[in-house]
Amino acid sequence: MVVLALILAAGLQALGPGPQKPAAAQEAAEQEKRLAQVKSEIERLRARIAEEEKREKTALSELDRNSFNRGLLRNELRLQQMQLDKLKLERESIGRSIPVIEADLERRRADMAAILVRLYKFGRFGYARAALEARGANSFLGAVRAFSDLAVVQDRRVAEYAAGLAELGRADERLRAKEAEIEALIKKADGKRRDLEAEAAKGRRLVDHIKTNKKTFEQTLEELNLRARELQQLLQRLQARERAESPFPFPAVPFVSKRGRMPWPVEGRVIQRYGLQRGGFNTRTMNNGVEIAPPKGDPVIRAVHTGKVVYADYFPGYGNLIILEHGESYYTLYGHCAEFLVPKETVVKTGEPIAVAGDTGSLVGTSVYLEVRHQTKPLDPLQWLLRR
Repeated sequence: MVVLALILAAGLQALGPGPQKPAAAQEAAEQEKRLAQVKSEIERLRARIAEEEKREKTALSELDRNSFNRGLLRNELRLQQMQLDKLKLERESIGRSIPVIEADLERRRADMAAILVRLYKFGRFGYARAALEARGANSFLGAVRAFSDLAVVQDRRVAEYAAGLAELGRADERLRAKEAEIEALIKKADGKRRDLEAEAAKGRRLVDHIKTNKKTFEQTLEELNLRARELQQLLQRLQARERAESPFPFPAVPFVSKRGRMPWPVEGRVIQRYGLQRGGFNTRTMNNGVEIAPPKGDPVIRAVHTGKVVYADYFPGYGNLIILEHGESYYTLYGHCAEFLVPKETVVKTGEPIAVAGDTGSLVGTSVYLEVRHQTKPLDPLQWLLRR
């Protein structure tokens, strides 16, 4: 009777994993947020590519389209990698649940075996023994009810065991499905990588054509001069807005006080200097900034001084461009970025990462184009950076 009471008192354990932990739920929410951001960027780039298709085709506009296409492919590849990571986590979760289900099935199998033994013994001698040992009718009826309840428990155990087997089968199916999804996504990502490599090679061919064809080179210089004037107009609008609105709070260390002592946005060597420079085909061009080639393995661009992000978008001729306002009408500009690390209106500190160096809109490969401006007037950045 004691054994029966213990069996009947035991609660039925649920099969499968328990509720998701708060930390895991938060991580899942963050992952969905990142996925949504990448998807939004993909849609934005597709819209920009559609706009570019309507523009007159020039060497520089072709380079812009190439930059957009590569940006789109990189983001699609990033999205696929994030989806792949998500699938792998789901696969791991399913994989962890299978041993739990199997262990639960083994426990239920042992329980059923024990109950079957008792029912077998009761079936042969139980009623006669209960009648002989009973001290009265109530005692006999109680024993009969206990054994009847044991049979009910056994029926439930059998049903639960069958449900567990079904759950194990479904888990195996889900695992195989995730494996197939992962394999398909890996193949798809490999295709995107090949497309990205092909688009990068196309970009290099475009740059080579610009540099080696005199007519195209001169047309590109004219277009770059036009883009420089458009950038000047953008800075004038930013300065007008600065005056109309509340300007960026005066930093604890004024921009002008750090002249000659500012950290470099990236390590690396200067490949184009500020001022009038001799170019291909005996041309002379005015550089309003400097081009810095970052070392391999460290492409992060950092703010040279505390400031506010007032522009972060693609600008023809400069690629992905980020502009910081530093107060007192001082600005720094960082061009050719592969991607931005901070959104517009963000206040950043000196040395804080703001972007990743790239070659968008660049004729010199991966580089950082740096300008320093005061009231829209370009200044030599090397006069503001630490000497080295």
